[in-house]
Amino acid sequence: MTDLLYQWPTAAHFGKRIPKEKFYEHATVSAALREKFVSEVARVTWEYKLAEATINLPDSDEVPEIQVFRVEAKGIDVSEPVLAAIDKAIPTPIIFEVTREAVDGKQVRMVAAHKQLGAGAPKISQYLTTGWQPADTERQLLPTAITLSALYAALLEPLTDVDIRPGEGMSEVADRLKNVGKLEREIKTLERKLRTEKQFNRKIELRRILKTKQAQLEQQR
Repeated sequence: MTDLLYQWPTAAHFGKRIPKEKFYEHATVSAALREKFVSEVARVTWEYKLAEATINLPDSDEVPEIQVFRVEAKGIDVSEPVLAAIDKAIPTPIIFEVTREAVDGKQVRMVAAHKQLGAGAPKISQYLTTGWQPADTERQLLPTAITLSALYAALLEPLTDVDIRPGEGMSEVADRLKNVGKLEREIKTLERKLRTEKQFNRKIELRRILKTKQAQLEQQR
């Protein structure tokens, strides 16, 4: 994961505030989740629209356009269930910039989940995020890409703990990230068991399994 912010193209600026109630209409939002919206979110703004008409990159069925949403937090952060509710209400990929007021000034973090479009509701992977950064952090130019699909993959790559392989799409990367998370949890469990195991033979077996899982983790990354 790399801490960065992108310099979004001026031509793609949209700047439309979206009332929180709009997300209640388009997603199944429980009373508890509505309370999270009220307590966590000050404002949602559709800041940029990356599309063929605004940045001159051809689209596809997989990625017809990419939205950039700014979500201003009332407190220290905005939780993933709130971001997921927004994500599910919008039928295109979203890159979020979550902002908050800190003691030393405004901070921003970029967060996104890979969104797979198709028939029915979009499928959303785990959320990936940078750390909190000062709002005046120098922004980087968008990655070079020949299609919106390639741009989407390139935008998400710095948020991941894996390297995108040649010819690999974000759906495949999302699957690998899921496997990485599973293996990391298994490795932590094995390490915990190894610390408390008393039997010598069992320790040897646990170390063997641990090394196998660690090798599998390296392959997935």
